[in-house]
Amino acid sequence: MTFDQPPPPDARPLRIGLLGSYGGCNTGDEAILMCVLGCLRAHRPSTRLVVFSRNAEHTRTHQPNADEVVDWQGVPQKPVLDTLAGLDLLILGGGGILYDGEARRYLRIVRAAHERGVPTFAYAVGAGPLREADDREAVRTVLAEMTEVVVRDEESRLVLEEVGVDRDLTVTADPALLLTPEPFTEQMMRQEGLPLDTRLVGMSVREPGRAAEKLDEADYHALLADVADFLARRLDAHVVFVPMERQDVRHAHGVLSRMSAPDLGRILNNSYRPGQILGFMSHLDMVVGMRLHVVIFAALSGLPVLPLPYSGKVFDFARRTGAPALVGVAREQAGLLLAEVDRLWDEFPQRQQDLDRRVRGLKNLSRETCERCGALLDAIDGGAGRARPSEDADLPLLAPAPRQT
Repeated sequence: MTFDQPPPPDARPLRIGLLGSYGGCNTGDEAILMCVLGCLRAHRPSTRLVVFSRNAEHTRTHQPNADEVVDWQGVPQKPVLDTLAGLDLLILGGGGILYDGEARRYLRIVRAAHERGVPTFAYAVGAGPLREADDREAVRTVLAEMTEVVVRDEESRLVLEEVGVDRDLTVTADPALLLTPEPFTEQMMRQEGLPLDTRLVGMSVREPGRAAEKLDEADYHALLADVADFLARRLDAHVVFVPMERQDVRHAHGVLSRMSAPDLGRILNNSYRPGQILGFMSHLDMVVGMRLHVVIFAALSGLPVLPLPYSGKVFDFARRTGAPALVGVAREQAGLLLAEVDRLWDEFPQRQQDLDRRVRGLKNLSRETCERCGALLDAIDGGAGRARPSEDADLPLLAPAPRQT
């Protein structure tokens, strides 16, 4: 069968499952799901896409590219296992899901897919921290049996190698780098009480937890309040907090309450789609962020961005984009942090071209994940359901030759 021939009439469309932290818990994860679904839909228009979700109702409402949504947490497992058995491929991720307390839960589903003869593909996943014995064992044994494993950054590769994963690991970039912005209108700005005639600085904060276990809440609230006050004075700006999870709102209020000029701070109150948050970046002049995907969205928008590296994934992204790579968010580092903010603002016109070049490279790496997944689909069915050349114009471009590590 040649590439430009339609599939035979009796060809069954592939059924592809997607398993990740999906269901509205985090805007970054929803952006990832949107981009992975978009990749698969572009490569295989007729494929049936099945999402395993933490909140099926939310996913059905907000992810129109999903054909079927299955709850997999807190429900009888037989329907989940029956759905797995009918898949042609299970995709794990993307996003940071291989960490203590969570990895074993996701990999239990992946192991069940293996027991039913279903090939599996890790789609630019993030890993770490991994210190708990049960999670380390699950990662070491299950990833060894996966058809292909792609991680989103060098930090994740190093974590998996330290755990003892003995196989080829391909390093690409976060899937959300391919997100398309949606308009964030002046009316939406007015509804949020945001001024249209002054500089705006975006800021993202997050809760302490397994992915940010070393954060001292009082210290980093006070530190970010110092940064927000400095930016308000230095740039004659308002500071806008951008929540990516519901818990972020409480921490934004914690920072706002410690500002000496709280009247110059705002918190986005309404719920927005990932593309709208990316579109909101067009109204900002600078971003200081703890949440990885706020940092990613700022870089995509060509903004000066200062990542606050509470974890390896943020440090890794800062390094890859040439952003200032700080070592932490402790209160005693306030002077260093304020100096970096000041330097970033002054030097950004000279840095912007380099940032744009680096972001283009990361987007190409993100496309590489899509292409590698597409190649696996072609191997599964011989390319019978692949988009024909006229449709392929919308597919992500082929990235540089893949690197195995």
